Order: sequence, then structure tokens, then C-alpha cells
Amino acid sequence: MKLNSKMTLMLVALVCALPVAASYATFYFWPPEKQMNYGQLLEPTPIPPGAMTPMAGFKFDPESLEGHWVLVYVGASHCDHQCRESLYYMRQVRTALGKEMSRVKRLWLVTDDGRPDAEILQGQDGLEVAHGDAAWLNKLAKDGAPATGRVHVVDPLGLVMLRYPEQLEPKRMVRDLERLLKYSRVG
Repeated sequence: MKLNSKMTLMLVALVCALPVAASYATFYFWPPEKQMNYGQLLEPTPIPPGAMTPMAGFKFDPESLEGHWVLVYVGASHCDHQCRESLYYMRQVRTALGKEMSRVKRLWLVTDDGRPDAEILQGQDGLEVAHGDAAWLNKLAKDGAPATGRVHVVDPLGLVMLRYPEQLEPKRMVRDLERLLKYSRVG
């Protein structure tokens, strides 16, 4: 009897200690991903006054963006396939935010002197179009990655803080924005 009760006690201790040992082994040998966000965090860069100017024929008021999270696409006026896809994904990501979508705006910063075609803007209700100052846009080009052809996130305080890769994954963008909106008390 005595040997049987010792075995039972050892078995109970082993069953209790096994999950703890497994969690330590998992953490140290298969560490979790270091980065939770999909977009690349940038050093917050303020948008200086005059960095965005209205384009002829487009309604744009820079003050309308204040207090909102803004998805900003930076690109030329001749919109190629990648540009159209980015604008489409920006619209879909904002819509996917559901009741929080009113906290997010969309902006296309045109980098050249051209004018976007009306065909491109068709179906893009709520998309603001403005001309971006080239000197300021060059400041967004960090780590060898150009600012053009990418989507950036501007916080409600007017700081560019996040940049997405050229090939967007909308589901991961939605997760990033949901997290930002959940924990943000501004905007």
C-alpha cells in the first residue's frame, strides 16, 4: 500500500508540473513573434502646415482630418494597378471597421502635378485628394523604402506613425487598426 500511495503522489506532482515545464520550453525554444503589428512602426513624423494643399477641382480641407485616424496613400496621379488596389483596400479596410469607421478617413496624396482621372475616383466616396509637398514626402522615405506607392497611417494628432508594404494584406491592416482604435482615447 505504501508504494502505491507514493506512486500516486508522484503521478499527481508530475501532472501538475508538466504544463509549467511545457510552457517554459515553448517560450524559450519557440519564442512568440516579436512584432504583433503588420505595418512598420515609424518614428512619429509631424505633418507640417502646407504639406498638403488642395488640388484644383477637389474639395479638401486639411482641418477636416484633425482628430481622425487617416489612411494616406502616397502616389502619382496616373494610378496604375497597384495604386487602384491600394485605394480599394483602404476603402474596404475602413468599411470593415464597422461602427468605428467614422473615426477613420482616407486621403490620397498626389506626388506630381497631374490630376487623377474621374474614373479612378468613381466609387471612392469619402476619399480626399490633395497635393503632397515633395520635401515632406521625402522625409517619409525611411530605411531605404520610398514613401510613394504605400499606405501610411496618421494619428489624430497629425503624426505619421505607421507604414504598410506595397503589397497590402487587408485582413492584417484591419487587425492593426482595430487594435489602434481600441486602445486610443483620441480620435
